Amino acid sequence: MSSQNVRKGEELPEIPLKKYLLNNQLIASIDSELSVTQFTHGFSNLTYLLQIENQQFVLRKPPKGAIKRGHDMSREFKVQSALQTSFSKVPNMLANTNDETILGSEFYIMEKVEGIILNYKEAKTRNISAHDYKTIANSWLDTLVELHAIDYNAIGLGDLGKPEGYVARQVANWGKQYLNAKTDEYPEAEIVMRWMDENQPKNYDYCLIHNDYKYDNVVFKDDSWQEINAVLDWEMATLGDPLMDLGTSLGYWTVATDHEFVKQGIPSPTIFDGNPKRSEIAEMYAQKSGRTIENLVFYYAFGLFKIAVIAQQIYYRYSKGFTADPRFANLNKASELCCKLALKAIKTNKID
Repeated sequence: MSSQNVRKGEELPEIPLKKYLLNNQLIASIDSELSVTQFTHGFSNLTYLLQIENQQFVLRKPPKGAIKRGHDMSREFKVQSALQTSFSKVPNMLANTNDETILGSEFYIMEKVEGIILNYKEAKTRNISAHDYKTIANSWLDTLVELHAIDYNAIGLGDLGKPEGYVARQVANWGKQYLNAKTDEYPEAEIVMRWMDENQPKNYDYCLIHNDYKYDNVVFKDDSWQEINAVLDWEMATLGDPLMDLGTSLGYWTVATDHEFVKQGIPSPTIFDGNPKRSEIAEMYAQKSGRTIENLVFYYAFGLFKIAVIAQQIYYRYSKGFTADPRFANLNKASELCCKLALKAIKTNKID
């Protein structure tokens, strides 16, 4: 994952940060030289690389103008801390604070995990073979299945969410969030919201779910692609229907035969030769997890709608001037695109 200079308006105050590191026994001296760069990869919470005293830390904090929901740093810290005992694929958590006087918001600090983060740009430069993509898809899916099999009560995460009624709440909440962040009229969004309300499953399993599980949110150990060192970005983790997790992953899973605008709007290494189709990923998940998958179109449409809302919320912040990041200028179009794709899946009853 590449890091670059810190974006204007997203700088960290150096002295308060060093004091915090010293107080948490992460550094030996406040006079040590600190280098701060920003990871370019995420669209949501801000992620920084801190280099000091021959050590590397990662700091996560919410963006400016973000609502607490979905940007709860303590919750993200708690989930990963609890997982360390039974799921080795999380970074070590080092320190966390709700004191907003230090950096202007709550934040937490974790170890930097070494390995390969396979976003579109990284995948393109590596020229990965079709055979390797089969391995990548399997390793990635095995890790999701492993996560869904965790006994969340045994590791103290029984209070993380309310699994009963999860699907109905999600459909209602994401619909509300969309309307709150709306900047343009997209009739497809309203149609999809109505359809999901009327066609949601009433009976489902529940487990610990990640809720943003895609190739660029895992760190592969090396280019044998057989092992994942860590799963990142736990901001939306909760207790709920595992197929909602899968649906979100399928929403991000663009393929070579998708429309050019789709591939540009949701750039993903899944478009390259050797990656399974969306329906094949669903079949592989069913096989590996032993779960029966019904209502697949609902889960895929929900995944796309959720991505649409996330894009729309970021665009809303951009349109209000809370962020000047140029990557956000066309996210309203990405949001519209996801709603159109969801409607197409509903009308054709297909996810490929």
